[in-house]
Amino acid sequence: MSQRRTQIGSPYPQGVTLEDGGANFAVYSENAEKVTLQLFDRPDAAEASEEYELREVDDYVWHTFLSGVKSGDLYGYRVDGPYKPTHGLRFNSNKLLLDPYARALTGSIDWTNDLFGYVIGSEQEDMSFSSTDDTKWIPKCAVIDNSFDWRGVRRPRHNWNSTVIYETHVKGLTFRHPGVEASACGTYRGLSSPSMISYFKDLGITALELMPVHHRVDNKDLVQRGLSNYWGYNTIGFFAPDVRYSSERSPAGLVNEFKEMVRTLHENGIEVILDVVYNHTGEGNHLGPTLSFRGIDNSVYYRLAQDNRRYYVDFTGTGNTLNARHPQVLQLIMDSLRYWATEMRIDGFRFDLASTLARELYAVDRLSSFLDVIHQDPVISGLKLIAEPWDVGPGGYQVGQFPIHWAEWNGKYRDSVRHYWTRTPNNLGEFATRFSGSSDLYAANGRKPHASINYVTSHDGFTINDLVSYNQKHNEANLEGNRDGMDDNISHNMGVEGETDDPEINTLRQRRIRSLLITLLSSHGVPMLLGGDEIGRTQEGNNNAYCQDNETSWYNWDTGEKGRKLLEFTRRMIRIRMNYHVLRRRNFFQGTIVSGGVKDIAWFTPDGKEMSEQDWHTENKAIGILLSATGIEEIGNGGEPVSEEDLMILLNPGSGAVEFTVPQYWYSQEILIDSEPDNQPRYPIQMDWKKVTVNSSGAAIIRGRRKHQS
Repeated sequence: MSQRRTQIGSPYPQGVTLEDGGANFAVYSENAEKVTLQLFDRPDAAEASEEYELREVDDYVWHTFLSGVKSGDLYGYRVDGPYKPTHGLRFNSNKLLLDPYARALTGSIDWTNDLFGYVIGSEQEDMSFSSTDDTKWIPKCAVIDNSFDWRGVRRPRHNWNSTVIYETHVKGLTFRHPGVEASACGTYRGLSSPSMISYFKDLGITALELMPVHHRVDNKDLVQRGLSNYWGYNTIGFFAPDVRYSSERSPAGLVNEFKEMVRTLHENGIEVILDVVYNHTGEGNHLGPTLSFRGIDNSVYYRLAQDNRRYYVDFTGTGNTLNARHPQVLQLIMDSLRYWATEMRIDGFRFDLASTLARELYAVDRLSSFLDVIHQDPVISGLKLIAEPWDVGPGGYQVGQFPIHWAEWNGKYRDSVRHYWTRTPNNLGEFATRFSGSSDLYAANGRKPHASINYVTSHDGFTINDLVSYNQKHNEANLEGNRDGMDDNISHNMGVEGETDDPEINTLRQRRIRSLLITLLSSHGVPMLLGGDEIGRTQEGNNNAYCQDNETSWYNWDTGEKGRKLLEFTRRMIRIRMNYHVLRRRNFFQGTIVSGGVKDIAWFTPDGKEMSEQDWHTENKAIGILLSATGIEEIGNGGEPVSEEDLMILLNPGSGAVEFTVPQYWYSQEILIDSEPDNQPRYPIQMDWKKVTVNSSGAAIIRGRRKHQS
């Protein structure tokens, strides 16, 4: 064993920091009795090549400086202390532990009973103590040099009202893409390849929201069933990009590949938003493995039951909840966010089950430490922050309750739009509120329409193709008896599910898809498109494909004519949104007369009359929504318009065709887009008439011009 020079070092920053001549190591544990650093020669090593005790402790941070350490060196920790599960203490120095601040990990966990701090099969369960060593089976942490040449590339910094989000999975997006070289398929490099950059720019999206890329654990029960935690919502490394999405095999190469991806996307005007999971870890409940946090200081990192600290509080449905109330855990989260924001140059974050992070003693608290520290942080508060505003605990549904600076996945928008297009009785009032930006949720505390992230589909549920093609979920491949996943069917497909040769059913489905996309991309707020919806991606009715790392989840780019037509339709609809400021106003509509005797937003019956109070409560659901260019904000051109343009969105969720009358004061009008599958090459369609027929389950956008009145 070679001996290096050790010095006191520093308790901050935590993790490993390369310095002249070596590196500083620092790890937090309040209740440990001894902390040992081990170094390894290779990722699959069964024993350490060197080890050093961290003898210095300041503010519960164990630290040392070790000479000769360089980028790429591998390490892990062993932590000694009491093993008293009923007191929340689960130290077991037989288990090699991952550094919570590790910048890279060498690979995936190889499941074996040795990973557990107790004896599997013991009658005492986790009250027993395991004396077996797990070094060979657990990945090693890697020392990383943060230096990288960003070549002067700056963040795009798109305004919220000019943002179109594309939610996708790093692997699934490109794994079968014919334009991506084989070695890069399914990787960070593949996602930023020339083919994908061209695709994103042609599509018109401005931001990628990547499903979790933090290093994850594949649950043991899934692996035993031949499945995996494909979605990645089971984090074990909050600083480490998942090695499974890298075309580089070295830890340093992995980190640089991720940075190169971000740099390339930024060069092309595309922002990167990460879906982050700080609400729990991959160590599971009291019967889970000891991989990192549990063995470093279980009582610090997790929320434990007050009446018996052997058990975990579970607001997440995963077995544990990270203890964001504790200053160390809050610091861990903030250090992780700052690392991704500064070193990796991420543009924003979507917080999975964000209500969990905002819980104080029990209830969700808008003044919680987590929300408070985010608000005060000069780096993080300036990025795009998106909450998934719910968790599985009592009172966890908090849509509309997050503070300023936050946007939210608006689940009420999703539910309202689906209801409007498929169900009875009608929900016109609710739909109108959601379509126009959900001011009831966001206006009272000074938030803008962009606080609403509007979506119809996301990774969690049906794809848009399956939403209109299946009467029920088909999750049999998940091997859970089809009991998992949401009951979010809205299709009513005349008894036919999946692929069909019936032209009438296919036409109806394609029309419904386009109508949903027209609705989404003309609604007030920030639209989020589920990746693959623009090409009609199917998961064969599986609406919870979290464990399907296979053809169920991987995008099929061989879309045929149907997919190509839908892609061109989506491109055009996004261009329309970006070209007409009235579709992406910064402020809420007021419904008041503003110029030319028209309102900024008005709602019409098909016969061209503004809707009365009674009309909102009739069985008829077909409506026209008139959006008027009302001033400099919408018109541009230095505030000197020679004409004013209105858009009228026509929506017909009914089972029969409906004839709409457009405003008589327009001196010209044209159809910018409609939901007819075969109309795409004809846009825009000039109109010499004042009536437009919209087929069943159909939608259209009409542009009308009126003379400017000063």
